[in-house]
Amino acid sequence: MRMEVLISTMHQKNLSLAYKMNLQTDALIINQSDKEVKQLIEINKNKIRMLSFIERGLTKSRNKALVNSDADICIIADDDLIYEDNYERTILDAYEKYPDASIIVFDVPSTNINRPTRTLKEGKINFLHTLKIASFQITFKKVNINKENIGFHELFGAGAKYTCGEEHIFLAEAIKKGLKLIYVNKKIATVNHIDSTWFSGYNKALFKTKGAMFYEMSPLLSPLLITQFSIRKWNFYRKDIKFLTSIRYMLNGMSEYKKLIK
Repeated sequence: MRMEVLISTMHQKNLSLAYKMNLQTDALIINQSDKEVKQLIEINKNKIRMLSFIERGLTKSRNKALVNSDADICIIADDDLIYEDNYERTILDAYEKYPDASIIVFDVPSTNINRPTRTLKEGKINFLHTLKIASFQITFKKVNINKENIGFHELFGAGAKYTCGEEHIFLAEAIKKGLKLIYVNKKIATVNHIDSTWFSGYNKALFKTKGAMFYEMSPLLSPLLITQFSIRKWNFYRKDIKFLTSIRYMLNGMSEYKKLIK
């Protein structure tokens, strides 16, 4: 199976990012820039493409990569990852071990102790697990994603109205459509995570975004998802926002989102 790393980035002038990220497979770089350009290089017989577009928004970039990729296995990536030398073999081994999996999520530890990524027990991913997964941990069989018409919701993600949550919605939709999701506790890359394009603390805007995200993930379960988030993140926001206030912000966000999508 041929795999391709799908990278979302901005303002790249050349393809040096491929060396910085230690890419050792084919890759497609979607570069949001001030002009539209197509570039191509080969590194050790691997095809590295960069398509530059004027449009803005992380999920638009992810969806543009989905449309333009012709690989069997796609690997979602940001530009602050450095891949392990053996990541291709690790991913192929996982799909051989779980041949009926449509999506396999891997370990991508963060170098920033204040923004760690989560790990799960190896095995099937359920609905609640999706809330612990970052986009750059996700790989998938493109044919299965295409068949179910699954993409990234363009109202969510950096640069969109709601600045995060696109990966959780993506995974939740895959589960709802009957695809099998697996977590494999094997490292494929490291993420820098020094800066964030969307996270500025547990504030009103974040809670409203979470309310909208939970409703999009599941209208039925959204009140429970809102409550568990307020409980789970209490230590992070308790000095600035009251518990019931956090819930109210999320309910407001959910209500506004429901009106928006009518």
